[in-house]
Amino acid sequence: MTEAEERAQKIRMIIFDVDGVLTDGGIYVGNSGELFKPFNCRDGLGITLWQRAGFKTAVITGRHSAMVASRVAELHMTALWQNCPDKRDAYAELKTRYGLADEEIAYVGDDLIDLPVLIQVGFAAAVGDAVAEVRAQAHFTTQHTGGHGAAREVIEFILKAQGRWDAIVAGFLQ
Repeated sequence: MTEAEERAQKIRMIIFDVDGVLTDGGIYVGNSGELFKPFNCRDGLGITLWQRAGFKTAVITGRHSAMVASRVAELHMTALWQNCPDKRDAYAELKTRYGLADEEIAYVGDDLIDLPVLIQVGFAAAVGDAVAEVRAQAHFTTQHTGGHGAAREVIEFILKAQGRWDAIVAGFLQ
């Protein structure tokens, strides 16, 4: 068993960054100035499966966006923190609120703003196109890029390390 798999076995909550992790990092502006962000359906199903397995999810993002709030609500995610240029306070609050230790939390990031939390968690994950400094701190780096299934890849890795993935798949085959 690898160190990443050992760390993954303890995870009870996954925290995601948004831009560059749950999206491809692009911000699309419509004719009227409205903003759009593409989310990946496989990532959404992965988040749903993780939660159905009895675990928690959260988003901590440096920006504020109504569409992010809508996506988090649609997926029934546990917690949302927006407009957090320093993500450490939100992280500390999540730990306290849900009675979790660092080793029980995973964080998925892609850029420098994610480093202060990434270095604290028990399982640090970088998306495939994360900056080199984030990849260097990660216990696991995805093959997929942000917004293109990277979140799902992290979830599957953790569920497989915990021995839960086969039962989830079997549920779809019945």
